[in-house]
Amino acid sequence: MTMTTEDVLDVFREAGALLEGHFILSSGRRSALFMQKALIFKNPVLTAKLCAALADKVRARLGDLPDVIIAPAMGGVIPGYEMARQLGLESMFMERENGTFVLRRGFELKQGQTVLMVEDIVTTGLSSRETIKAITEAGGNVVAGCCIFDRSGGEADIGVPLISLAAKRFPDFDPNDLPPELAGTPAYKPGSRGLK
Repeated sequence: MTMTTEDVLDVFREAGALLEGHFILSSGRRSALFMQKALIFKNPVLTAKLCAALADKVRARLGDLPDVIIAPAMGGVIPGYEMARQLGLESMFMERENGTFVLRRGFELKQGQTVLMVEDIVTTGLSSRETIKAITEAGGNVVAGCCIFDRSGGEADIGVPLISLAAKRFPDFDPNDLPPELAGTPAYKPGSRGLK
């Protein structure tokens, strides 16, 4: 199944997951647009639709599938699991422990095992890079990363090839250099990074 970026945005709109306002992104940057993927991932039909299309792109790009899927918690857990289901692989996730991603809950990688890192949405690629570094330190070999949506429009560098279902550059801003339409409105942090 092939989906265009506009098709993916239509799924977000259908789910009420394309929000407008003043948002603090996981990176700390600010945006007038937020993709509340939790409103997608609560719906198994929409999640399967997006991940089936992404799985097709992964198969086409990689040829040989990796041994396992690993995703960063919290946002990557559901798409990571669904991508594993679509590709017939096992799914694991990494969690932050003292600010660093680690495998917990009995998850283990064998030395040299090949990994596809699955993200929900990539903006700067920071979480992806942190996850890939942790996978490598745990003995895995990350062959690629993938995501439902690349907000950088292809500019984010995660250190390995990034396969995105959809990509579009949405403006984001340094919190100390906001445009007037954001500077005068309160900011809202809908993501999970930094929560206690």
